[in-house]
Amino acid sequence: MTIILFGPIKYNWNDYAGLDVKGKVVMVMVNDPGFWVGDTTLFKGKAMTYYGRWTYKFEEAARQGAKGCLIIHNTAAASYPFSVQQNSFNTTRLKLDNRGKDIPNCDVIGWVPEKISHQLFAAAGYDSSLLVKANQPGFKAVPLGLQLSTTMTVKASFNKSSNVIAKITGTKRPEEVIIYTAHWDHLGIGRPDQTGDSIYNGALDNASGTAGLLEMARVFKNMKAKPERTIVFLAVTAEEQGLLGSAYYAENPIYPVNKTVANINMDGLNRFGKTKDMVVVGQGQSELEDYLKEAIEKTGGYLSFDTHTEAGYYYRSDHFNFAKVGIPALFANNGVDVVGKGKEYGETLENEYTSKNYHQPSDNYDATTWTGDGAINDLKLLFTIGRRMGFETSFPKWKEGSEFKLIREKSNK
Repeated sequence: MTIILFGPIKYNWNDYAGLDVKGKVVMVMVNDPGFWVGDTTLFKGKAMTYYGRWTYKFEEAARQGAKGCLIIHNTAAASYPFSVQQNSFNTTRLKLDNRGKDIPNCDVIGWVPEKISHQLFAAAGYDSSLLVKANQPGFKAVPLGLQLSTTMTVKASFNKSSNVIAKITGTKRPEEVIIYTAHWDHLGIGRPDQTGDSIYNGALDNASGTAGLLEMARVFKNMKAKPERTIVFLAVTAEEQGLLGSAYYAENPIYPVNKTVANINMDGLNRFGKTKDMVVVGQGQSELEDYLKEAIEKTGGYLSFDTHTEAGYYYRSDHFNFAKVGIPALFANNGVDVVGKGKEYGETLENEYTSKNYHQPSDNYDATTWTGDGAINDLKLLFTIGRRMGFETSFPKWKEGSEFKLIREKSNK
């Protein structure tokens, strides 16, 4: 077993350099080096890059020929408790059908709590300081000299789960499209909680966003002056299994990528009341951020930004697959500055949801605490920027420094 913290060549960091991990199990750390050791000069410091995401680490381990990959869980580094991964991994896993394609996969993937990794280090004659060393430039992975054996019964079935799409055709430039997205799936029936409830309803994540998508379609449909560009409403599947529905669309787009103006993604709407602010996830990525800033300031509100950049939220919902192919993508969450109650109140509610309800059976609709005015207010803002683009002739651009800017420029050639 080899512990490896992988980073891309872009950041002059490659822990696979000079290593042969074919047929071995690699143990990696979630997030990036800068987060673990608090060094702002490493990667993006506290802010997670895509290379810190667990999905990327599994993919890279497979590309390197590893037999298996185990990720060391740390609640702060992952931004959610270990129980979230227990719920997600202790059930059927979905993947895109890649038969006939040369796409490598590890035979075994999974997570281990950080305290368990310490026990493995001790068994190999090391201690937990190995985690600190692994985040230092020049670190070379060490073999633990341990053997991992497991037995599992694997049954594969091939089924279909559908994306659902609708459109309002543009009156003047129908070939240019603006895509609103929301994922309609959740976790289904899974691991019971302490009350014995095993049904994961996903009321906030993401029945709320799906309802918002339908409402957005209704409002656009009822506009007296129809948009000049086509407005698309895309409900994607299998987001909770790794953004699979949006990944499929990005790989098999119905509308040309270079004619797709933008993506606006809705993953969880405001449930606890109108806020003065709205939060952009992924500050400094695209001009869509400026569109939203202008729209909210006209209502007397203000734009704020994700304060938990270590969580890598920009890489954790369906807009990311649009960004990966160069389409400017906006992911805006509800704010926390609740009207009449302030930021502290809103932040408390957000933290409580993450620790108690996120990916838990308790993510249910609660008529005593959920209000509609906050969600409606945020939907109005997202409608405003979509309507603006629906009549514009220009395309919003990626900002300087965005890793997606060059991809867009290439797609337009």
